[in-house]
Amino acid sequence: MNTWLPPRHFAAAAAAAAVLALTACGGSGGSPNASGSTPAAPGTSTPSPTTSAPSPTADAPTSPQTSAEPKATPDGTPPLGSWSLQPVWPFTTLAQAEAWQRSYRSGGHQPWHLDPEQTALSFTRDYLGFKEIDRVSSSKADGRHARVGVAPTGSEGGTAAVIHLVRFGSGPDAPWEVVGTDDTTFSLTTPAYGALVRSPLRTGGRITGVDESIHVQVRQPSSEAPLGTSACCTPAGGENQPWTVTVPFTGARDPVLTVVASTGGHVAAVERFTVTAVRTR
Repeated sequence: MNTWLPPRHFAAAAAAAAVLALTACGGSGGSPNASGSTPAAPGTSTPSPTTSAPSPTADAPTSPQTSAEPKATPDGTPPLGSWSLQPVWPFTTLAQAEAWQRSYRSGGHQPWHLDPEQTALSFTRDYLGFKEIDRVSSSKADGRHARVGVAPTGSEGGTAAVIHLVRFGSGPDAPWEVVGTDDTTFSLTTPAYGALVRSPLRTGGRITGVDESIHVQVRQPSSEAPLGTSACCTPAGGENQPWTVTVPFTGARDPVLTVVASTGGHVAAVERFTVTAVRTR
């Protein structure tokens, strides 16, 4: 969404879901390290107002817009918290993001929220637990959107994922929020972005590669441990081949969950990953 590129699971109407209101942990911890800055990889997995809205399904919310729902920004970006653009991490609600803004203005608290590269690396290492992915391989910011490629140490220019971030809130000090990944050779298309889910969760997508080993987790910001994880691991490979894994999960209390699929084992434990956001209510 650098000038608002079309995502994998977005619809133009920005008025489909109610504002998320659950309180959860909002990005604690020290500032991660980031290095490197080259153009972002192609592909997109998050929303665009240029596509037509799909008909409501059992997996898509049908709640009417309320006066309290955040409005789209002047550039057409839908509000985070609508079903078409989910706040994945580090904040689960606009109130949390605004609370951080106030603490930053008064005491300079956690300035890394203003850096999309540091936020992307903290997402992969501190939230997803991919400690080996600690290098920025590409970075591009345009207005309220940023796309940051991340890679494991020692990889020869290989990008594990391109993370899509959006400013959460208003003002020049609005923090960056992860909303998804831009996918090319490894995708996670089931469940649909923003879908309402329950356990067990059927996941799937497409992959290109040789001797791949897919592992899937379900996570939420307020929990350190995954809510569910697939048996390790599902073999896959070939050219744009489908893959599918079913994951049971328990303990969901945050309104938005993160589903992350990863593969690796050739030069690093995690060499590529893809994420999508789903709802619990």
